[in-house]
Amino acid sequence: MCRNDRDGAVDWNDLRFVLETSRQKGLSGAARVLGVNHATVARRIAAAEDALQVTLFDRLPTGYRPTTAGQAAVEAAIAMETIGIDLERTIGAEDLAIAGDLTVTAPQLMIGHVLSPVLRDFSRAYPEIRLKVLGTNETLNLARREADVAIRISNTPHETLFGRKVADQKSAVYASRAYLEALETDPDKALSWLRFEQWTGIIPEVRAAYPNVTVAMTFDDMAAMLGAVEAGIGVTRMPCFLGDAAPNLVRVPRIPLMPYLSIWVLTHADLRKVARISTFMTFVGERLAQLRPLFEGVPG
Repeated sequence: MCRNDRDGAVDWNDLRFVLETSRQKGLSGAARVLGVNHATVARRIAAAEDALQVTLFDRLPTGYRPTTAGQAAVEAAIAMETIGIDLERTIGAEDLAIAGDLTVTAPQLMIGHVLSPVLRDFSRAYPEIRLKVLGTNETLNLARREADVAIRISNTPHETLFGRKVADQKSAVYASRAYLEALETDPDKALSWLRFEQWTGIIPEVRAAYPNVTVAMTFDDMAAMLGAVEAGIGVTRMPCFLGDAAPNLVRVPRIPLMPYLSIWVLTHADLRKVARISTFMTFVGERLAQLRPLFEGVPG
């Protein structure tokens, strides 16, 4: 048990600071996540160490590393956090009001090019629901309530999530108009391929159509790669909803449409009956389903 003869019991709130310091490997990261300053985190860790009469962290040049006792405290904090999250989900699942806070996560480019009008119309239709939108490509943890609803691009959403696939997607290879004109003028010109970091290499369909192709640059972010294509640095593959909407981009000829990851609207299974969540999922799912020609690269 987390007790000692002198002080009684450790403050469980202090263990939240221990947990985040372990997760973030230092005080600064924990302070950022918890919304406090560096000194507050240090003070709460010191209080936990004083109550338990142990050292919870080795203070190393590379960051904070839990001691054996510290790891036990971290595991206890995780258990408490899990109980709290489960309780919140159970109580939240009984919420029948179409009102309250709702956190949604979606890829940044989808928000900018597709979702913004949908979110606007939803807010007008349901003004009592206060949306918080997290534009990120990271997979947030719905079980930990990092978000209530996730709009994800995936072929294999996690089995604990509830929702539906709203659209399949196709992708194409795009170039700027000026780049394509130069390519057509000089048939011997090498095709400059912009590679996404997670791809293994040049796509076979591209090499088949343009054998004289070389990797010009590698990017870790699709928005950055979109800007590079628009600047005429080279060509790349992107989902049709993105490439077709860019006024200065055109599809590179002789390369067929290719499969791309599907679009899902998802929540945690325990939250599927919460009124504001189910209402949002139905509204957004129907609107995105109407955009299937855009996602599939079918001319409008």
